Amino acid sequence: MTSFARSASRKALAALLALGVAAAPVAASAQEGMSLIRDTEIEAILRKDSEPLFAAAGVESKNIEILLIGSKDLNAFAAPGTMGVYTGLILETENPNQLQGVIAHEVGHLAGGHSARSGEMGRAGMVPFLLTMGLGVLAAVAGSGEAAAGLMGSANYFGTIGALGYSREQESRADQAGAANLERAGLSGRGLVEFFDNFRYQEVFQEARRYAYFRSHPLSSDRIEALRAKVETLPHYDAVDPPEAITEHEIMKAKLEGFINPQKAMVDYAETDTSYPARYARAIAYYQLKEPEKALKKIDELLAEQPENPYLWELKGQILFEYGRAAEAEAPQRKSVELMPEAPLLRINLGQTLIALDDKAKTEEGVAELRKALTQEDDNAVAWRLLATAYDKLGEDGRARLATAEYNFAIGDSRQARVFAMRARELLERDSPEWRRATDIVLTSEPSKEDLRDLAREGSIRRGSIR
Repeated sequence: MTSFARSASRKALAALLALGVAAAPVAASAQEGMSLIRDTEIEAILRKDSEPLFAAAGVESKNIEILLIGSKDLNAFAAPGTMGVYTGLILETENPNQLQGVIAHEVGHLAGGHSARSGEMGRAGMVPFLLTMGLGVLAAVAGSGEAAAGLMGSANYFGTIGALGYSREQESRADQAGAANLERAGLSGRGLVEFFDNFRYQEVFQEARRYAYFRSHPLSSDRIEALRAKVETLPHYDAVDPPEAITEHEIMKAKLEGFINPQKAMVDYAETDTSYPARYARAIAYYQLKEPEKALKKIDELLAEQPENPYLWELKGQILFEYGRAAEAEAPQRKSVELMPEAPLLRINLGQTLIALDDKAKTEEGVAELRKALTQEDDNAVAWRLLATAYDKLGEDGRARLATAEYNFAIGDSRQARVFAMRARELLERDSPEWRRATDIVLTSEPSKEDLRDLAREGSIRRGSIR
């Protein structure tokens, strides 16, 4: 996908955070709101789980954004160009097959165009808000703004809190499509039936008491039994999850539990459990419970066993940075980028650390890392914010203002984007690529008539375009 198309699809996420959940400040508790979470490891697992189902449905996977929504609610949704999975739903799934079953059902909605035709979707109101990146934000979701402050993330997702409402007919079609896609992918449909069966009791609840997923996806015993009758006849019904998929699912759940529910994680993943997911969860839980030394000790023990694990190096660097040890954070963050050079979020972490050091050469290197990340995610608002800080430190005022304009453009603040782009144009070399980019931002950010007249006077636009 081209950079423009990918950026456009991110902003088209406007209508996709389902079922009337109110937007919340970053520091809100999990009980009060939700956030978009960006995490390289979990995104990779979700993508791996989803790819065979997209292929089975004939959906071009590179055109689908997969969102991880930080919320205790059990929910998932699909809409044109996007699929979202809530952390609450992941934590309720018992194995990869159950999660893939839900994904298959959502892909069924996606392939069938159900969300695009939904009347509820059409009535969804536009509510701009900032969503953030990095599992550091999970600390904020859990009520610890201090711990989250060090690793903010991709704030480029803003837009609508929508209401996806599906009819029972659409649900039945998505069930059947999901079962067929699981079979074509060589996966069992058992997990989807098991997942629905686990929440059969939701059928008798009043609307307000149901999980969001079962308000937007009406559940009934007849529907479950019809689905069961279908999947039990399919050749891959007895297929089992491969050991690698089971391990990855356990790691994903352990990581989420450690960040979101650290106290619970310390109970659920007892010291007597020496598995990797359990020790990973405890390390993260110690970090969230403000015991960084215990967390770092646990991580070092894991790194001794898995020295090529980029996510452990990322986590170590994140903890060191967030606890005011930026100089020490540099080495593990470099290692994470070395091990996974194509992961833009890891480069953003490293860039953030480098520009926090009181060293001009490090700041310049930090700029280079951020710019590399932006070649992959050109609408990553936090990267632009950090880049503005770096350019300011280097005394490059025009570029600093342009980066600030890009930041505001990414989060949907057109007024501030326009203001900073106009200021950048005054300081940048005329007709340079950066100057032209600043002009583009002005023209696409609801320019005033005065702005347009100024641009017309200098010849940047034709006078006839001013009305």
